[in-house]
This record gives sequence, C-alpha cells and structure tokens, in this order.
Amino acid sequence: MIENSAAPVPPPGRDGVTFAEIAAHYGKSARYVSANPRWGRHPDWPAPTGKRGRSFEYDPAAVAAFAAVHHVREPVPLDPDRLYTVNEIAAEAGVRSATVWADISRDRWPAPDEVGGDGTKLWRGSTVTGHLAGRRSYRRTG
Repeated sequence: MIENSAAPVPPPGRDGVTFAEIAAHYGKSARYVSANPRWGRHPDWPAPTGKRGRSFEYDPAAVAAFAAVHHVREPVPLDPDRLYTVNEIAAEAGVRSATVWADISRDRWPAPDEVGGDGTKLWRGSTVTGHLAGRRSYRRTG
C-alpha cells in the first residue's frame, strides 16, 4: 500500500522526476517501478515530459494521481473491538479468504487474538486494520 499520497519532489532546477526519485518517494526500487506492469509499464502510467541524461522525467502531479488511483487502498471499516474470522476479514477487505490463509501460512499475518472453542482463529478489528494498513494492495482488478 502507498501511504505517501503527496507528489514526489523533483530536485532543484528540475520540473520532472525520474524513476529513481519516484521509487525513493514510494519506498520501492527503481527497477521495480520502471519495469513492473503495475507501475511504469501500466497502460495508464503518465507519459514522459522530458529526459535527464538517459532517464525519462515524469510530471510529479501525474505520478501522484496515478499512484492514488492504482495503489492507494482505502482503509477497511472494521469495528476495533469485534472479533472477526478469516472469511469475515476477507469479505470486508474485498479479497478471497484463500489470500488471507496464504498470508497466515507464510507468516505474513499477525497471530490470532483469540481461538474459539471449536478452534476458529479470531482477530480483533484493530489488529486487522493495523496489519492491512502496512500491507501491499489487495485490490482486485477484475
């Protein structure tokens, strides 16, 4: 997920930003941003506005607008004190429950806050909201 919704800042005397500067702004690697079909190879990626050496420059406002549309995830509205099952979490987050289970099995999900009498794993809404805020975007693209 992208937390920084502000536009990347070009260096003094320049109007545009390069992939390296965009990547640094969003906490990614330059190669990832330039070569990934979700970033620089995406059909909606802004057109270059110029060049700086071998690097293309992009309008910072256009890059921020692209990131806001394609990489900012809206917070999941969960009651912070309620306990949720995996299926309920998946439904609220707009993903398949298999996605959540895959994260659990790969230790990319917090430990359950409680385990029900039947062995059902349960997470508080505050735990899930905090975890999802730091995770990559799960947005379904169709």
